[in-house]
Amino acid sequence: MASKSKETREGQKAYWENKLNQRMSILAEKGIESGKIAKDPAVKKIRARIRQTQGRLKVIADSEKKTDEGSRIKAEKMASAKKEKGKKEKDPEKEPDTSKRQQKKMKKKESKDEG
Repeated sequence: MASKSKETREGQKAYWENKLNQRMSILAEKGIESGKIAKDPAVKKIRARIRQTQGRLKVIADSEKKTDEGSRIKAEKMASAKKEKGKKEKDPEKEPDTSKRQQKKMKKKESKDEG
């Protein structure tokens, strides 16, 4: 039963709910009261399967939500990076062509030449 697909898990949940309904109707036809039906081992097992499936569906939904949130954040970062890139191209004086290390070397060389 191990599946990471949401559709498969929903199908499994429907299957177990159908089995539960069948088992409860069989027990009701036999004239067993609802308190004893709830304590029936087969009913307990089927309900446990339904809980497992619901738990897995919740994990899948949380995972999808997290993935969507990550995609949204990534898209926002890409958009802001493009916006910043556009600003840099418009104002080239603020961004030096040389690195800080190169600038430092040039200053040192200039001060050496003067002294």
